Order: sequence, then structure tokens, then C-alpha cells
Amino acid sequence: MRYRPLGGTGMEVSVYCLGTMMFQAVGNPDHDDCVRIIHTALDQGINFVDTADMYGQGESEEIVGKALQGRRDDVVLATKVHFKMGEGRNRSGNSRRWILKAVDDSLRRLNTDWIDLYQVHRPDPSTDIEETLSVLSDLVHQGKIRAFGCSTFPAEEIVEAQHVSERRSLGRFRTEQPPYSILARGIEASLLPVCQRYGMGVLVWSPLAFGFLTGKYRKNQPIDLATGRPTIRPELFDPTNAENAAKLDAVEQLVELAESIGCTLPQLAVAFTVAHPAVTSAIIGPRTMQQLEDLLKGAALTLDDATLDRIDEIVPPGANLFNPHAASPPRTLTDPALRRRPLAERAAN
Repeated sequence: MRYRPLGGTGMEVSVYCLGTMMFQAVGNPDHDDCVRIIHTALDQGINFVDTADMYGQGESEEIVGKALQGRRDDVVLATKVHFKMGEGRNRSGNSRRWILKAVDDSLRRLNTDWIDLYQVHRPDPSTDIEETLSVLSDLVHQGKIRAFGCSTFPAEEIVEAQHVSERRSLGRFRTEQPPYSILARGIEASLLPVCQRYGMGVLVWSPLAFGFLTGKYRKNQPIDLATGRPTIRPELFDPTNAENAAKLDAVEQLVELAESIGCTLPQLAVAFTVAHPAVTSAIIGPRTMQQLEDLLKGAALTLDDATLDRIDEIVPPGANLFNPHAASPPRTLTDPALRRRPLAERAAN
């Protein structure tokens, strides 16, 4: 296993980060099996574990907490805050009120005294970024977290946050967690250069492109829309859709490339993401022990220039063959009130 510095935090993390979103009722509901998977990952050199409070409404954090008993000091533990937890108002978002409650809940579920990396899971247009940075800075001073970062923030909001941190003498985002894969390379244009500019660590999610780079979904083969990931967003897997057809065409070429260098498609896909100089670690999210073992076999894989050049031919740098945010589009696109002036104002002006 290879290790890299996590931004400017002083922590070293494995190039593969164990993502635990699948360790819950809708993924792998067997807690003991999930603990075994986590232990195997640690035994194979992974020292970076990522979870979130909203994964199974806390269930994933509880499983991680069980698995890390007796091994906590050896692990860089990351979790996240933002999404709604339970019923009622003020139980989500990036406000001081909610973050102070959420961090204590996460610490309890994780059965730990501190979180190494606490991440803001998504932007919150209703909360001033200074409010969020202020409370996160306070949590560092209190010792509840060691560093903080953001997840799936656009480049312009990262720049704004860095400027606010400097102007207000607050702690700053040390990491960003964006979606990145061979099929979704849009962040190469501005987001990754921005992270490099500010010395931020980058841990990427969905390197297997929502399952398209597992090799399970192939051209001219029937796709079962009633099981697995297609049940979440079946329109993303409909082969009659031109965008999906383009993804499947690329997959066929990538399968051939992987075979030519003696690896599997998933191993090629993850190795591609960590070849970018801005990327610190790639999050792998196995549901089963077999999936973990298959991915770990590629942990030492380094892609040469010829292989990367061929990938560039299949999917050009900066291109997206699909929208990686399709499963959770930003509110600026889903909430009409954020992109339309009030009717009375439109009429008056």
C-alpha cells in the first residue's frame, strides 16, 4: 500500500481509502461481516476510513465504531455532516446549531473521542460560509476534530471559503471530496487545479462511476433495472438513452485496455484516479469481502503514460460522459426559488 500526505494536515493516508456507505441496511446489513471487511482492509495497509452520519442514519458510523475498537490510534477516521438526520426542523445543513449537535452524535456512534477529518458533505446556500468555518474552527480548538474539509463543493465556493478563512483568521478547508472517474473527468478543468493551488488534499468518490466501471454493465447485454444500482436511478442505465450508450461504448474500450495490461476494469478505474497529481486518495466502497479483495489486488498498480494516453483517447481530459452529480444534484438546480426571481419582482423590473 502506498501513502501520501493529506493536504497540509501533517497526516499520512493510504492511497486507497475505505468508504463505508455500503455498511448499512440497504447495502450489507450484517454488522459482523462489515467489521471483518474493515479489519481486512486495515490488515492490508489501508489506514484511512471514510463514513458519514447520513449513511443508514448513523448505522454505518456505529459499525465503524465497533470495528475500530483497539485499533483507533492507527486509523485516520473521516466522517461528514450536512444531510437530514431524523424528523423535525434544524436537523441538517451547515449551521453552528446543527454541527455542534451532529458532531457529538457522530462521536458517540463512532465510540471515539476525536474525528481526524470532519467534512461538510454539501454546500448549504442558507448558511453563511463564515458561520460554518467558525464552528469548525472551534471544534478543532476543543479537540473534537483534528482537521476539516468539504465534499462536492464547486471550485468557486472553495475559493470563497479560503478567502473567508484568511480574512477572518479562521481554520480552513484542508480537503475536498469530489466525484471523479474515467467517465466523469470534469473536475480536471478547474476543481482539481484550485485544490492544488490551496494545498488541499483530495479524496475522490465514485471512481467506478456509479457502477459503470465494474464491468457488470456491458454493451449489447441485458441490464436488470430491478436490482442493484439501477433501482436508484434506472434512467442512468437505460441503454436506449444516447448518453448511456456512450458510456457503454467507452466501457468496451476500457475493458479491452485493462485486459491488455493484465488487470481488471475496476483496478484500472481506481488506478486512473490516483494518477492525477492533485488526488491524495481514492475511496473504494466494497459491499462484500470479495469486492474488497478484488480491488486490493490493484493497490500497487501504476499506469504508464501509454495507458493514460489511451484513456485520454477514449474519454478526453475534462470531459464528462455522464453527470456525476445525477444522484444528488445541487439545490441551485433543483430548487426553482434559487434560480427565479419572485414573480412580483419579475413583473416590476
